[in-house]
Amino acid sequence: MNKEKTTYFPNISDIKLAADNIKKISTVTPLSHSLRYSDAHQAHIYFKREDLQQVRSYKIRGAYNKISSLSKEQAQKGVVCASAGNHAQGVALSCKLLKIKGVIFMPAPTPNQKVEQVKLFGGDYVTIVLEGDTFDDAYHLAVNECEKTHKTFIHPFDDKKVIEGQATIALEILEQATEPIDYVFVAIGGGGLASGLSTVFKQLSPKTKIIGVEPEGAPSMSVSIKNNKNTTLEHIEKFVDGAAVKRVGDLTFAICQQNLDETISIPEGKVCQTILDLYNKDAIVVEPAGALSISALDFYADEIKGKNVVCVISGSNNDITRTSEIKERALLYANLKHYFIVKFPQRAGALKEFVVDILGENDDITYFQYAKKTNRENGAAVVGIRLKSADDLEPLITKMKKRNFYGDYLNNKPDLFQFLV
Repeated sequence: MNKEKTTYFPNISDIKLAADNIKKISTVTPLSHSLRYSDAHQAHIYFKREDLQQVRSYKIRGAYNKISSLSKEQAQKGVVCASAGNHAQGVALSCKLLKIKGVIFMPAPTPNQKVEQVKLFGGDYVTIVLEGDTFDDAYHLAVNECEKTHKTFIHPFDDKKVIEGQATIALEILEQATEPIDYVFVAIGGGGLASGLSTVFKQLSPKTKIIGVEPEGAPSMSVSIKNNKNTTLEHIEKFVDGAAVKRVGDLTFAICQQNLDETISIPEGKVCQTILDLYNKDAIVVEPAGALSISALDFYADEIKGKNVVCVISGSNNDITRTSEIKERALLYANLKHYFIVKFPQRAGALKEFVVDILGENDDITYFQYAKKTNRENGAAVVGIRLKSADDLEPLITKMKKRNFYGDYLNNKPDLFQFLV
């Protein structure tokens, strides 16, 4: 495949200037060794903890570097941005620190926790507008606002100063590492972080493999690289909101196309399991996008044995109200949660028979909804069942069919699943 050359590549000297520019407002986050993941993968796994920034993500780096570079005239007119949350917080804090007015467009489904954080960091210097269903919707609204008011648009990823600001993470990693780094796993949304980081490593540590990690439901960079052109996805899964964009940046695509060694798309359910594991076993809170890099490790288990590996934890702005959905997605991914249409036979006591004779002693009913108004022991119901082991599924289906309880299996029918559950 012939890769198109980009006219812009971040310059190491500019990235070092960015590092100097942001050092008063950006935390030098730790490069922490993970004993649990190292033992599990027989490797040396390190986490770059960008979740420990004041705004709880790396986005402050690029936002501040960009906004602080504006001319006096641009600063007086103010700035506009579009963001699913983390970039908005970086812009908000930057506006407050630099005393510049900003208008921030956020998709309507943005978790409330992120909206409140933007208000906290920006104070009276920012105005928040919640409109559109996705980042792309908010983006177009923000661009229109700039055209009408002549404010400066602060792009979340496709901007030279933003990319240079995010690239400072790589300088820190290389300064903190005591051994050569074999692999770096980095999340990709629009590609700003991956572009900046990969540029630094390709120049200062060219033997390091850079793996870009995307959510399975929004693989915009992977598709673009495969197509050899920046490609807009028609539909995306919005769950990993910090990394769910229909189109990556033109600058970031060209850079990542040349710099990334590989990209991988991770199922959202796997991301959810990583979130739960980090919280329950490591006391680390991450958002879905922040869990992407770590979620990729299992898919590279053979390659990374004995290697020095860095995973960038990009952010921790998770909304606690999403916990039930995160648990549900994790169980579905692990094949431990299953939904059926159960047809109760036309006989008294069928419901009791189903519970006592069909379900295993370790199976739990977690959802039960009759499909229509009918006698409760003579009608069809949607039933959610949690199993102790994924191996219990086939025996359960066999028993249901043998006793004429089986109606349909919903997990592999997404349209019907979303409609009924």
